[in-house]
Order: sequence, then structure tokens, then C-alpha cells
Amino acid sequence: MPHARTRWTELVDAINQARAEYYQQDAPHLSDAEYDALYAELVALEQEHPELVSGESPTQTVGGQRSEMFEPVEHLQRMYSLDNVFDEDELTAWLDRTEAALGSVPELLCELKIDGLAVDAVYVDGQLRTLATRGDGRVGEDVTYNARFIPAVPRRLTSASGAEVPRLLEVRGEIFFPVADFERINAEQQDLGLPVFANPRNTAAGSLRQRVDRREAELAAVRAEGRTGERVEARIARMEAELGRAVQRLENLKLTVHGLGAVEGASVSRQSEGYTLLADLGLPVSERARVHDSRAGVHEFIAYYGEHRHDVEHEIDGVVIKVDELARQAELGETSRAPRWAVAYKYPPEVVRTRLLDIQVNVGRTGRVTPFAVMQPVRVAGSTVSMATLHNMYEVERKGVLIGDMVFLRKAGDVIPEVLGPVLEERDGSERAFVMPTRCPECGTPLRPEKEGDKDIRCPNSRSCPAQMRERLFHVASRGALDIEGLGYKAAIALLDCGLVQDEGDLFLLTPQDLLGCPFFTREPGRGEEGPQLTENAKAMLGNLDAARQQPLWRVIVALSIRHVGGPTAQALAREFGSLDAIASAAPEELAAAEGIGPIIAEGVLDWFAEDWHRDIVAKWRRGGVRMADNVAEVGEQPLAGTTVVITGSLEGFTRDSAAAAVTERGGKVAGSVSKKTDLLVAGENAGSKLDKAVSLGVPVVGLDGFRALLDDGLEAALTHRTET
Repeated sequence: MPHARTRWTELVDAINQARAEYYQQDAPHLSDAEYDALYAELVALEQEHPELVSGESPTQTVGGQRSEMFEPVEHLQRMYSLDNVFDEDELTAWLDRTEAALGSVPELLCELKIDGLAVDAVYVDGQLRTLATRGDGRVGEDVTYNARFIPAVPRRLTSASGAEVPRLLEVRGEIFFPVADFERINAEQQDLGLPVFANPRNTAAGSLRQRVDRREAELAAVRAEGRTGERVEARIARMEAELGRAVQRLENLKLTVHGLGAVEGASVSRQSEGYTLLADLGLPVSERARVHDSRAGVHEFIAYYGEHRHDVEHEIDGVVIKVDELARQAELGETSRAPRWAVAYKYPPEVVRTRLLDIQVNVGRTGRVTPFAVMQPVRVAGSTVSMATLHNMYEVERKGVLIGDMVFLRKAGDVIPEVLGPVLEERDGSERAFVMPTRCPECGTPLRPEKEGDKDIRCPNSRSCPAQMRERLFHVASRGALDIEGLGYKAAIALLDCGLVQDEGDLFLLTPQDLLGCPFFTREPGRGEEGPQLTENAKAMLGNLDAARQQPLWRVIVALSIRHVGGPTAQALAREFGSLDAIASAAPEELAAAEGIGPIIAEGVLDWFAEDWHRDIVAKWRRGGVRMADNVAEVGEQPLAGTTVVITGSLEGFTRDSAAAAVTERGGKVAGSVSKKTDLLVAGENAGSKLDKAVSLGVPVVGLDGFRALLDDGLEAALTHRTET
């Protein structure tokens, strides 16, 4: 069991990190195949050890999370992920389960799985009210402003048949770049000497999530200053060009609608009938969707598009199969993360060949030294790639690749592909073996495994290795940590090269005067100015550093780069202990006893705080004004002290984070899963399996009114609103 718990923690952290990179940063480092393998391993492990399952497990949650850059939008009905199958046997098993549950063979709707960005659009009386990303399935990011630049997203609905437009219509769809437009935009980027984009999916996601309103405001502010001169005109021209390119990318985005949420003023009985309604209202639906009344039709659809996947105008990575009748969908229901009435059949990755030019190594923020392949650029699955991770030296040996080899490469629409192995018949004797370095390529420190038997080797010079410091600085600013816009990779390098920071502890001690001493953050003075001036990016970074000082405790914990501590673990620590001081001074058994922590993570936390220079970082951040504790009520004003609450579903007026914060500020504890120790379950709209668990254990359940009573008057008042179950 200890080994199972350790592996569960490793898998959860790896999957959550991959989700953050994919959904929030639009820059995944794991391929689809690698992610799917990790997820499948986690599912199997939880089936073998059901006691490991918690509400925070990726198997119980939808993949995305909202960025703090945008205002939150609560979806009217929850958006789910899809379960995947990867071969005929797995598809047959899903079909068997579906037919057994329904007692007959249902009609099945087949449609292409677009490799794009999931969105939710709400129309009220035919007028677009909001356009939002999926986020965590309940709350997404408000990108409505950008919709005005996307012709594919109708601003107003009208019925071609003359039918009445629904009073309320919530639709789900996929935003994507057509392959031809993506290739054209990349050609334009190259002509301008700008970096090319990795692939259509990430480009579409990044384009939709641009702050065009901020760019427009910045340009208007510069124009309003009324300055003249060559430098000012050049700056305005540059800003206009950047804004123009951003708007052009939005104009090239397309939308395909493939689902319904909340609807008032219209009635449909089948998913396919819903598509007919949406098309009549001017919403773009796929012309390739087909309803089949037999398994043979489903298999034919999958086989056809497996052969013709590149004949489609957009990237696809599979086929989605749905039960067509809505009543039968409702009969099957959903799990906590995915509908039981739909599944995605994922196509296997493509395989191409290219030349392995070199094998180099990268040093990460925890000191892990990872070899990666440098390849002759090759086009695969809609994007051009030139690098791929090789994980560790044992993986290089297992694959049997030599520098200079022609290699097989596979990729399923991801940023970085996987090297499968060498094309042996192409060898001519000029190839050479890769030799893993024995010293860190950045600081010269001897490399070693962390403990005996480890396949990974690390640079132990975590305090002063330039590579690790760069990566840690970049991590502090990441969206999953303190979300400091303006502190990108180049800025992190400049801070180190100019000697402005010795480690991440110095970040919050930076002043404008410090930055004026570094050319990266300055520009030439304009008319009437004396000496170097800070760039707009430098000013933005300082402003965002100031905002980061008030981030919640869990984000501070993530930013510290403690081994094994990702977002969910950091949130559990923050809920349990409330302050960084309490975490640092906790006994090992106290840490391990916290929900979702366990002895391995507890040991990692204690080891981190045992280092003097780590404690120095905390001290510097404290001096710099970083918040080290979540807001709690004053002693004597903690009506929920000793009360354990679980929150599930959507609560009007609250995000999940704000609801949890409201409880902890009053001294209560918010747990991730229901147990006999739970005092109260707060169940909002679309409550899932936690509600069933609470009912089975006899845990009191309240809705929104009960939750408000809990916050206002305590547990006893909340119980007067107990729902009948």
C-alpha cells in the first residue's frame, strides 16, 4: 500500500501539471499518448486500491482550470470531459455496457473529434450573452469581448425557417484553426522573422485567450499622450501591427457546435435533432455527423475517417460516439467527470521518419537532467517539430537510437512528439552513441541519482545552478503558481544575468530603480525624459508582482517548488494549516494525517523547510509583503471551528475557490471527499457522486440557502435547511 500511495501521488501531480500546461498555458509538454498512458495507469491503480480515490483525483474531475487573467463565467449546465477508448476491444466493451444498461441497442450519433478548444456560448433572446472557455467544467474564462472579431461566432441568432428563437440557448462547441489558415499564418510569421506557432490547437487556444481589449487600451493610451517623434511613431506602428495580427488570428478562427446545455423555448428529443435546430439558427454544425442504428455503421465511420483524417479542413484526433436520444442519455447519466452516454475513440498516433541530428540535455527546476532529441524538422499531424523528450539515459538505451540515425517519430497533434526507435536499414556506420554527461552542463556540478535505483539523475546544486534558478523563477510566475504576467523566460534570464536576483527570494524585493540598471527592462528616453526609462513590460511586471503579493496561500506554496507539491496538494495544505508558518512547524505525523497528503509528501515538505536557504526565501518574501496566511476570522469569531464541510456542484454567486475560502475564513475545514467525519455536504446544481456518498453515510446535505445560513449563523442554522434525501 505505501508504494501504491506514492505512485498515486506521482500520477496525480503529473496529470494535474499536464492539464495546467494544456488548458491554461496552451503549451503542453506531454504527448496525448503519454498523458493517456498516465491516466490509464491512474484508473487501474484506483480500481485496485479504491481507498486512494478522492474528490481531487483527476479521474473525478474535468481537465481544465480557469486562468486568473479573465473574469469567471459559471456555465448554466456543467461541461464534462469524455472518456476515451483506443482500440476495437475497448469500444466493444463500451458498447456492451451501454446496451446492457439500456436493455436494447440505441441509435448512435458519430461525429469527428475536433482537436481544438472547448467553449460554451449562451444566447438570451437570440443575443450572444457570454462566450467562455470550458475551464474546470463549472467555471470558465470570459472571452466574450473577443467574439466580436470572430465571424464564425454569431452575435445574434435568427431562424432561417422562421421559427421562434429560443429564449435561452446554451451551446457547446470547439474553436479551431483550419489547417490551411494555420499554415498561411505560420508562413507570414516566418516572413516577418517572428516565431512560428507549434500547432493549430494551441494557436487557436492562444488566439482566443488574448487580451485584445488590453492591447486596444494600451494603444489608445499611447495615442492620447499626444507625443510626436520618430520613436513614438515607431512604437505606435509596432503596437498597431501586433494588434492587427491578433485580430487577424481571431478572424480566422472557426467554430463547430456539438452540444446543448440549458435551453428554454425549444424542445428536441435527439442530439441529431438538436443539430438541425442549431443549424436553422445560424450556428455552425458539422455536416459530417451521422446517426447509425448498428455497430457496423459505427465501425465503418471510424475506419473511413481514420483513412481520410487529413482530408478534413481541421485537425482531428478521433471520433465521438454518442447515444442520440436525449431521454436515453439522461437514463445513462454521468460520472463525476464524463457522460456515460458518450465516448471518444482516439486514433493511434501517426508515424513519420526524420534524422536525429543530436541528443542534448536540459536541466529542470528540480535539478532533473533530461536528454532530448534534436531532429531535422519534419511535418507531422499538422505541425512542424524538431525536438522530442527522451526522458532519461535508460530510455535512450531502450530505444536503441544513435546520434545520426534516421528515426521513427509519432505525434498526435501535440507539441513534442515521441521518438519510437531507429530505422536500422538506414544506418551507414557514421552514427555514434549518446553519452550522458557526468557533470551539469550549466554549473559543472557532478550529477547523481537522488537515491539508489533512480533512473533519473539530478544536479544537486539546487541553490545556485543557473538552469534551476531560471526554471524556478519562470515557475514562480506561471499561471499555476503566482501568475505574474510579464515575468516570462527572457525576463527571468535577464534578472539573473543582470545580477538583480540571486534566487527567487529576491523577486519581491525588486524596485523600479533596480530594473533601470538592466538594459532588458529599459528603453531610450523620449522627448522631455532624462536617462533610461522602464519599458511597458517592465512596468507591467512590477504591477503584477504587487498583485501577486496578495495571492492565496496555496499559490504561494506551489511557487516554492516543493517536491511532489502541485496545485491540489498545495490547496489541501492551505486548507488544513492556514499559514506557511503552521506548515513549516507541523510535526511529520500532522502533515501526513492531512487529507490527500500522506508520508511521502509530508517528508518532501519537511525536507524543503529543513534547508536554510529555503527558509531564507520565505523570509525574503515575507519582507517583500507576500501573504503567508489565508484570511481567517479573529479568535472568537470562528463560528465554523471544528466543522468539516464538503462542497459539490455549482453554487450561484460562488466559485468553488470562493466558497471554500468563505468556510475556511470562518475557521472551518473544507475536505475534498465525503467520509464519516464530514459534518455537512453543500450540494449545488449538478452535484455528483459526493451526494450519493453523503446519503449512504447519513451525512446532512444542504443547498444554497443552507450554505448561506452556514456562513451567516453556523452549522446549527444550516441544518434547519437540510434537504430531504
